[in-house]
Amino acid sequence: MDALDLLGGRPQMRLGVMGGTFDPVHVGHMVAAEESLHQLALDEIVFMPTGTPPHKQRRLTPPELRYLMLHAATAGHPHFWVSRYEMDNVRMDYTVDTMTDLRALLPGTELFFITGADAVLEILTWKEPERLLGLCTVVAVTRPGYDLGQLSQVLAGLSGRDSVMTIEIPALAVSSTMIRKKVAAGGSIRFLVPDGVAELIDKFCLYRKTSSAEGHCSGGGVGAGA
Repeated sequence: MDALDLLGGRPQMRLGVMGGTFDPVHVGHMVAAEESLHQLALDEIVFMPTGTPPHKQRRLTPPELRYLMLHAATAGHPHFWVSRYEMDNVRMDYTVDTMTDLRALLPGTELFFITGADAVLEILTWKEPERLLGLCTVVAVTRPGYDLGQLSQVLAGLSGRDSVMTIEIPALAVSSTMIRKKVAAGGSIRFLVPDGVAELIDKFCLYRKTSSAEGHCSGGGVGAGA
């Protein structure tokens, strides 16, 4: 049973939705989710790994492994859930389509789509951005000192721009791209990803030059000091 099935019976819920590739999920994602939960007084947050993202050109880690890493990262948190919804869709994953579906699946739920401010800067290139802003509140997560001027300019001519809000989280200079590069170089990712995620990256030899089928990875374990 998917997380959305379990949440379907909750009336008048404030639900945060964190979408993305999560390749891999890291502490920046987790801090953003935790801060959103409290600053926005959300009831629950669903992490929704994408299956076929329209804006990613590189080859992604298989969805099942990204889903497994998210489960490891969120284990034990009473308000964090992981959904297979976009993974199991055969269509291209556009945010507006997913939010439309969620409005139908979870009537009465107030939806908050949580993503990075840099991603929101590209909102005019998203599919049907104005319709999206009629379906949910878009939450742009920023770092301390982030210049909001450019974001304001992008939103200026957009109908429904009042449905975009920002929240500030502690500065964390970490990204999935950085994690992949550090693992490929044999560096340490300790404290940059949850422990369970580091263990799965090591177990399945993710982001390295050798595959898990060969039974070994080049370099030391990803949790080891560089």
